[in-house]
Amino acid sequence: MSTNILIDKILEKKNPTVAGLDPLCDYLPQSMIAGDSPAEKADAIFRFNKDLIDALYDIVPAVKPQLAYYEILGHEGYKAFCKTVDYAKSKGLYVIADGKRNDIGSTASAYSKGFFGIIDSDALTVNAYLGFDGVEPFLVDGKAIYILVKTSNKGSGELQDLVLENGKKVYEHMGDLVSAWGEKSIGSHGYSDVGAVVGATYPAMLTELRERLPHTFFLVPGYGAQGGGAKDVVGAFKNGIGAVINSSRGIMCAYKAQGLPAEKFAEAARIEAIRMRDEIMSEI
Repeated sequence: MSTNILIDKILEKKNPTVAGLDPLCDYLPQSMIAGDSPAEKADAIFRFNKDLIDALYDIVPAVKPQLAYYEILGHEGYKAFCKTVDYAKSKGLYVIADGKRNDIGSTASAYSKGFFGIIDSDALTVNAYLGFDGVEPFLVDGKAIYILVKTSNKGSGELQDLVLENGKKVYEHMGDLVSAWGEKSIGSHGYSDVGAVVGATYPAMLTELRERLPHTFFLVPGYGAQGGGAKDVVGAFKNGIGAVINSSRGIMCAYKAQGLPAEKFAEAARIEAIRMRDEIMSEI
């Protein structure tokens, strides 16, 4: 069970957080970028990620590279993404590919084979609004998916908070589907390999969904740069487990908040990752 592996790593490191690797060239020390070509920028991004991973792998259990930040550099960026996944796994990290993929069954199957076969990420974020036939190809033994349920963005309520004829809100119904789809993959820690993305920016709904979905593991964005704090994510946990909390810019760009030069990004990221861990662990 993939989620069991993640939970074991969380318990080993006493840290329920994931470092988001969503790099823009603007975040990097300019001395790392040799030129303006996509290949040169992609090489710099991989070296940036590698330095971050080296600074964090003994602290965080997982990393979450967001595909969009690599795809803006075309095939060179995608190569940097693949190299980042490989390097993170070589350091013992759990890797969540954040691509929010979905399509009709045959195309979803192609996505699944790519991310879980060729790239070999441990988990993938999935948009399930096409229904089960667009989700089923991602249900691969030994892999996990995180389905969008209640996202952290301001506009999420335009669709996700709508009330259906049965009285449930859309995000509640989606959560119930996620729970049902994961019933056959519940591991020894009590959580399935079909997880949910639930934002830290809506703490009341996060707490509500934890009670509603007792066997669903949560990937929680929205901490840090998006405004969520440790007290906002407490509701995602039960008995100290049940979720992994993401911080991307807060870790990658910690040197800015700490008033350090960009060349100190790795050291600053380590300091922030420890601070984030300690803050969350003090609350849960």
